[in-house]
Order: sequence, then C-alpha cells, then structure tokens
Amino acid sequence: MSLWRWIFPLCLVLVAAEARLLEGLYCGRENCYDVLNITRDATKQEISKTYRQLAKIHHPDVHRGEAAKKEAEERFKAIATAYEILRDDGSRVDYDYMLDNPQEYYAHYYRYYRRRVAPKVDVRLVVFVTITVISLIQYFSWWQRYESAIKYFMTVPKYRHKALEIAQQQETARASKRTGKQRLSKTEQKEETDRLIRKIIEENMDIQGAYAKPSLWDVLWVQLIISPYTLIKWLVWNIRWFWKFILLRQPYGEEEKYFIIRKYMKMGQHKFNAIDEATKREYLELELWRKENFNQWKFEQEEAMKKELAQKPSYRSIRRYMKSHGPGRITFED
Repeated sequence: MSLWRWIFPLCLVLVAAEARLLEGLYCGRENCYDVLNITRDATKQEISKTYRQLAKIHHPDVHRGEAAKKEAEERFKAIATAYEILRDDGSRVDYDYMLDNPQEYYAHYYRYYRRRVAPKVDVRLVVFVTITVISLIQYFSWWQRYESAIKYFMTVPKYRHKALEIAQQQETARASKRTGKQRLSKTEQKEETDRLIRKIIEENMDIQGAYAKPSLWDVLWVQLIISPYTLIKWLVWNIRWFWKFILLRQPYGEEEKYFIIRKYMKMGQHKFNAIDEATKREYLELELWRKENFNQWKFEQEEAMKKELAQKPSYRSIRRYMKSHGPGRITFED
C-alpha cells in the first residue's frame, strides 16, 4: 500500500513534465490546424489563403484600445507561427508525426530543434566553398614556401656566385649594346643583377620536397576531379605488380627498386625525390631493396650516428648528467 502511495504522485509529476516538454514546441498546447481553422488535408494554397484572411482580421493595427491590440497581437503571433510550421513540407511532416505519436516527446524535441538550428544554406554550396578555400590556402602557402627557398638560395655563397657568373656574362652582353641614356645606374644594375640571379636559380635549381615549385595539379580541387583516374591508375599499378613480381617472379626494374627502398625508409614521394641522384644510385648499389641489406644498412647508419653524437661535447655532458642524476629529473632550475 505504501509503495502505491509513492508511485501515483510520481506518475503525475512525469505526466506534468511531459506536458511542459511539448508545450514549447510548434504551436504549444494549441493545434496548428485549429489555429488556422483548416483540416489536416488542407493544401498549401488553402493554408496560404486562410492565413492571409486571418492575418487581416487579427492584425494589431486593425484594433483599437490597448486590451484589444494586445489580444490581437497574441492571436496574430499564434497564426503566424502556425502558418510557418504548416507551409514548410518538412516541418509539417514532423508536426503531423507529433500529433500521431504524442508519447515520443524526446524525439519531437530532436526533430523540432534539428530543423530550427540546421543551416538554411545548401550543403553542396558549403562543400564547394570549403574545398575552394582549402585549395587556395594550399596553393598560396606552397608559393610562400617556394619563395622562401629561392630567397635562401640567393643568399648562399655557393649558388649565388655560380649564378652571378652566368648573370654577369649575360649582363655584359646586354650592356655592350646600351649607349648613352640607355645605360643603367648602379641601383638599377643591382636590381637587374638580382633579378637575373633569381631567374637563373629558378631555371637551374631543381628544388624538391616541401619547398618545390607549386603545381595546380597538386591542389585539392584538381585532385578530387582526377580522383577516378588516380584510383584506376592505382588499381592497374597494383594488379601489374601482383602479376609481374608475385606470380611471374620477374626481376625488379629501377623504378620498382626505388619504390621498395622508399617504402622501407617510410618516405613520401616528394621527400624521396629531394634526395640527390648520387645518393639514390648508392642505394641501388647497396641493393637496399632487399630487406636484409636494408636492415644491415639501417643498423650501420644508427651506429655511425651514435658515434658521431658521442664525439660532441654537449652530448657527453648530457650523458654524464643523466648517469649521475637519473632520467626524468631535469628541471628549469637545472
């Protein structure tokens, strides 16, 4: 008996809470169809026509007196709310679902606020703008890195002197043709020389890796457009590899050997391309495409690096400190 005495009030509280949950949705406690005085089978034309008629009747400007205006304003808001809900197909479907399934109040809340909060912009336009912005940022950031690489090489004595020799030869040939007013001042000659040095470095310096000259083929938009071709090319390449080197056991070519070496080194294509040709030829001579050769070469490289570090005074001091104090005890005070 005492159990039922607690269950009954709890049920009343839950029912009241559910009623308050649904009160803030759509037309509240009123039925949107009853507000517009139409049936659930009404068409869009009938809804619009009824709304215009009721809006003229209940518009606050039509009424006189504060009480009448206030009552008309509340009624006008209810009519406008009902019209906004029923004129939209998606919102009307959600509202009809709520009328048919009133017990699913949490689902109604989700449907109602999902539609109200969801952006009105077409998703395709958002995707288009996003990809375009990313592509532009990619391209201009690549150009900035390329510009920084060119400016750096213009300051390196080794490359600057070589380019300056070529630039002076070209400038001498041009200066011999200039006479009188056509001759350049010292400032103009310096600017012309710098421009020639930059041009020579750009034409003769093969910059690879992250600082390579940007190409439109690498931006996101172009990559998405040619992605079917890229996918087909990847499938053909893998099928060819499986057929030639796994089934038929044919020997690897130079391109395939470089691919295996790059895979063992865990390098991307751009980073591997930045390695000079002499080093790549050395990789082939050492037969690093063979797993056992690569593991031995990697071990030797690591040992050589350890020996090189051991010769540095700074590394020896760190080793002594770690030996006496132990790991994980270095602080800013130290």
